[in-house]
Parts: sequence; structure tokens; C-alpha cells
Amino acid sequence: MENIIESIFSFFASDKFCLPILYILIGIIIYNIIAIIIVRLSKINVKGKKVDKKKQTIISLIKNIIKYVIGIFVILAILEVYGIDTTKILASIGIVGVIIGLAFQDIIKDLLAGIFIIFDNEYAVGDYVEINGFTGEIIGFGLKTTKIQAYTGEVKFISNSSFTEVTNYSITPSKLLLEVPVSYDSNLDKVERVLADLLEEVKKLDNVKGDVELLGLNELSENAVVYNIAIDCLPMMHYGVKRKVFRMIKDAFDKNKIEIPYNKLDVYIQK
Repeated sequence: MENIIESIFSFFASDKFCLPILYILIGIIIYNIIAIIIVRLSKINVKGKKVDKKKQTIISLIKNIIKYVIGIFVILAILEVYGIDTTKILASIGIVGVIIGLAFQDIIKDLLAGIFIIFDNEYAVGDYVEINGFTGEIIGFGLKTTKIQAYTGEVKFISNSSFTEVTNYSITPSKLLLEVPVSYDSNLDKVERVLADLLEEVKKLDNVKGDVELLGLNELSENAVVYNIAIDCLPMMHYGVKRKVFRMIKDAFDKNKIEIPYNKLDVYIQK
């Protein structure tokens, strides 16, 4: 009985018991430190803004990969404690890794590109972009491919590693520039006063954010005096704003008897 107790105590005091516990604790500490660094770096990258779900998914993915890598090294270290030669295991892992890397190198490129796109905030679902000459709205984004839908309905799948430049139209406001023609017979002071009052109402429209400015008389064309108006809109909302503003201009000009010139055809009938 005493021999059994001594054997138990000697086992608990031996390297075969203490070192595995130590290696596990070191692995846990290293993992937690790296995880904290990753989370803090991601917050710095988005300038203090709340990390979105997509970034949280990637952070979770990276943390899991790190956890498995650390776990593998801890297991190998423990096997060494018990006298198991791990060099052959590492060689096998290396060979398998090379084979997998060669077989799936395109997929790996797409995955890495997807991760960089997310952390660089190049675009997100709902943004209006141009990639590889194709323009449309991002309707789907994965680690391997990006799904874009054109205004006319076509949907294109683009591998994340197949492009290097992205034009994102949704980051900054869309600038709407309108040309407003009026008749040469119009009182320009009155026209400018009506347009100035109208623009105060334009500022209240949905999707109008930023400057709304009457740039002034821009052109003396063949048939009209042309004014320019500049309006800042929410990204890609300028088409809808344009339609509303033109309707407002037409109503205001009709009310104030300001003529919008149009082509006329005079017909003379000789008797």
C-alpha cells in the first residue's frame, strides 16, 4: 500500500505530470494574449466604431485557427515529455500541408483576400461599387467571392483574389449637379430668388445630406439662360433626388410664371 502511495506521489511530482499542465497553462496564456491583441487591432482599424458582424466572424475565425495551432504545439510538447518522437509527426504534417496548399492555393488566395477586404473596409453589403469593369450593388460577400447586382438585374460573382482595385461610390456623398434653363425673357433676379427659396425646401428632402447650393448662371445657350445647382445626397441616392427636385422646380416656375424654354414650331397657313 505504501508503495502505491509513493508511486502516486512520485507521479504527481514528476515531469510527466507537471510539464503537461505547465504547457497547457502557457498555451492558454499565449492564446488569450493574442486574442486580446487581435480584438484591439480590429477596433483601431475601424477608428473606434462598433465592429460589425462580418468583422466579428473573421475575428472568431482567426482566433479559432490560432487556438488550433497552439493546441497542436502543446500536444506535441506533451508527447515529447512522454518520450514520443514528434519529428516524424511534424514531417508528416509538413508534407500534408504542402499538398493541401498546392491543391487549394486559389481557394486560399480568395480566403486571404476576403479577410483583407473586410479588415480594410473596402466595401460591405449594400455598397455601390465598380469591380473589374462591372458596376452594381454588393448583395453578397463571402470569404471566397463577392456577389454584385447591376442596376439592370444581372448578378456577377467575382473571386476576391481576382481584382486589385475597387471603386466604392458609397463611401462619400453623391454630388448631384442640375442644369436649370430659363427663358431669355425671364427676370433673372426673380429667377434667382425663386431658386434660392426652393433650395431651402430641397434641404428638407430625404436623402439630401450636406451642401445645397445655387452655383449661379453657368451658360448662355442658344435658347436659354442656364443655371447650375449642386446638391449633396446620400450615396447613390441622387437619381431619386433629381426627379423630386425637377418636379419642385417645375411647380415653382409655373407658380411664379417663369418660362422654361422649349422648342416651338410655328405653322403659317396661306389662304
